[in-house]
Amino acid sequence: MKEAIQFLKELQKELNTQDVDCQAAPRFWTVGDYKWVETSEDNAERYTVVLPNAAECYPVDSYIESAKENGEHSEEDLKKLDDCDDDLDDILRWIQDHDEEDAYLVPEKEIHVVKPNTMFITKAEAKEHIRLNQHHYSHKAHTYAMTALRAPKVAKVWEILQEFDWDSVENAVNHKRQQEGY
Repeated sequence: MKEAIQFLKELQKELNTQDVDCQAAPRFWTVGDYKWVETSEDNAERYTVVLPNAAECYPVDSYIESAKENGEHSEEDLKKLDDCDDDLDDILRWIQDHDEEDAYLVPEKEIHVVKPNTMFITKAEAKEHIRLNQHHYSHKAHTYAMTALRAPKVAKVWEILQEFDWDSVENAVNHKRQQEGY
């Protein structure tokens, strides 16, 4: 019982002193991250080359860098790739001529996502989770504060955690033990 009360006292102190990230109470933290999704050409931030026969896809810049480094193409072919000068139609033709004729480009944009199955009472716990599990996230992963909107039971639990006098429980337990002769 003493360990549980000590845990609740420490949690209360952390809840009452941590940064609230401009989020209304009751607040909790999740993991925010980014991912690339298909979009219209008007909104494209990058293009990905899809190689259907190889069941692979790469951002165009990464594909070009890899093509230059992997040693599979002649100097003459790489010069032709350089001559494409970021013209996506020319780059796609080069890829179709040199790697896969069925290749095509997909316009993409990066969006923010809240990672599912992540919920933390404290920001520090969320940060530690990201640190320990960084292999599951991009290098842009971060804590993301949210509010349990219109959730009266969550609000009540948070209120208890933040405001309850845990010393009074500890004192009551100690007093009862003294009366019982412990």
